[in-house]
Amino acid sequence: MEHITLLLAIVVVTALVFDFTNGFHDTANAMATTISTGALKPKTAVAMSAVLNLIGAFLSVEVAKTISGGIVNEDGIRTEVIFAALVGAILWNLLTWLVGLPSSSSHALFGGLIGAAVMSAGWSSINGGTVVTKVLLPAIAAPLVAGIAAMLATRLTYRINRNVTDEGQLKSTAKGYRAGQIASAGLVSLAHGTNDAQKTMGIITLALVTSGVLAPGSNPPMWVIVSAGVAIALGTYLGGWRIIRTMGKGLTDLQPPQGFAAQTSAATVILASSHLGFSLSTTQSCSGAVMGAGLGRKGGVVRWSTATRMFVAWGLTLPAAGLIGAGAEYLTKQGPWGIAVTAVILVGGSFAIWVASRRQPVDHTNVNDTGDDEPQGVVTTAMAAVQPPPVGGPASDLSTTIPAPASSPDDPARPSAKV
Repeated sequence: MEHITLLLAIVVVTALVFDFTNGFHDTANAMATTISTGALKPKTAVAMSAVLNLIGAFLSVEVAKTISGGIVNEDGIRTEVIFAALVGAILWNLLTWLVGLPSSSSHALFGGLIGAAVMSAGWSSINGGTVVTKVLLPAIAAPLVAGIAAMLATRLTYRINRNVTDEGQLKSTAKGYRAGQIASAGLVSLAHGTNDAQKTMGIITLALVTSGVLAPGSNPPMWVIVSAGVAIALGTYLGGWRIIRTMGKGLTDLQPPQGFAAQTSAATVILASSHLGFSLSTTQSCSGAVMGAGLGRKGGVVRWSTATRMFVAWGLTLPAAGLIGAGAEYLTKQGPWGIAVTAVILVGGSFAIWVASRRQPVDHTNVNDTGDDEPQGVVTTAMAAVQPPPVGGPASDLSTTIPAPASSPDDPARPSAKV
């Protein structure tokens, strides 16, 4: 560490700041359904998630190696490029957090890195094959695989419990599924630490390689692993309440059995991908699993208007963060004054976003407030028109989602929460 320069130290600190934003940006992936169904209190949920994120950071370095030596060619990449990439990733993370959209922190980092590298050394600096096979294809496949797995798991769950009709049995089953939700949420948190903390490890390792501190192809040093794990755990504990509200109240109508199926499916996909070195988006995996679980229950409807906004954010993340990263790299190429200006833009932009967020604060005290219901979409309206009203309830109760019948034997856990 004696060879670390001032610029490299700034890059390392900036990378840990990104890791911190990644933590609170992605807390919703593991804990939104658990919080919204009341299985855990909000502060307890984020504390549990933080600890498991920290543990997960030590389980593997395969994803870190993909980033540090796979996406960009290390030869010719300057340390300033890493700084510019992080500026693009952090600002996009904060912008999407401000509007409560669960976009991908992973793709924000990849986009910033690609944009900065192209601005610095041209398209030849990008390993296109690695980007396609380990970033783009997993981005498409992961939410589909997680969604299908969650849908099938949900249908199997309700089929197994279709003969449970006794009131006491229903309550006991619901309690059991809530316990399963807590366990599966912990698994998602562990998987998130395994996958996402490694991205910061990889970017710091890449910076160390470009500065000549480490040899190309080196694994992350232990101090990098520890600092990245701590940073993402602290961010997780802070809680990304705005995004938790979006994931917990806007996407579909989930009950504890569905939450359990969604979180277990997402965690399986994330852990398998981490083992293979695929740097996928945990946000997309978890969102796909939630939608699959919503469709897996009879009468379940996904709020496609909310889902559409998420899809748009996913599609914009790579190019938007890339443009910001390219602009930041254009400034850093001008010399020390350009680096200083870029740092001022990062700090000033982050502060402005924080000030804007204070106008309508969201925290653990109001994260489950429903607010005004979103207008129902065309698909939901059409399905509501042909779906019979719930047993024992008025027909006018068809709003943005269609609850399952109150006494249906297919529904072992009555309490539900919109996710």
